Amino acid sequence: MRTDNYLIQANHAKAGFLAYDQDKLIAKLGLQFDDNYLYTTFLAQPYRIHRRTGDISRRVGEAWVDGNSYEEVMTLLDLVCDSREGRYLACRLRNMQDFGASVHRGLLESENDPWARRFGDDPEGFRRGCRALGGTPLPQGDIGYAIEVFDGLPIALQLWLGDEEFPSQLRILWDENANMYLKYETMYFARALVLERVAENM
Repeated sequence: MRTDNYLIQANHAKAGFLAYDQDKLIAKLGLQFDDNYLYTTFLAQPYRIHRRTGDISRRVGEAWVDGNSYEEVMTLLDLVCDSREGRYLACRLRNMQDFGASVHRGLLESENDPWARRFGDDPEGFRRGCRALGGTPLPQGDIGYAIEVFDGLPIALQLWLGDEEFPSQLRILWDENANMYLKYETMYFARALVLERVAENM
């Protein structure tokens, strides 16, 4: 039976977490902890990471539920393990593709972007979804919100509503110093997770 490549990568990320000095991670991020877990906040929800397995759970109401989706594992463990000691926000937003090769532009902004179409068809739902993640309004776009991903790091969603001639457009922006917090490749996982969570809360 062929093992899922996504599962392999997630297990590698967990193994990488277990190789770190957890006392240094606690000090670097000011994490709460006990004998079994490290605790943090991710996308406006409490999360915990098991100190001996790397398994992740998130709190929903009074219960801890599974938080081991591929995007959650890859994003949260990258943020916890590899964010820089001296990280800081520039408080200036940049288009996501500015952090990587321009060949990725088509993956990020497209006239046929299904997320832009979905959000543009339900702008009030988009507002609800962003607010449910603790989003704060932005002046840019017909509807714009900045959502805290982790440790103050924002991702910005700017939605331009379509009309008879042009489809809705969605822009994704990060703080200029986002690569002090996470790798460019990880931005894709975080982006996917944020859009899914917005849609879940619409």
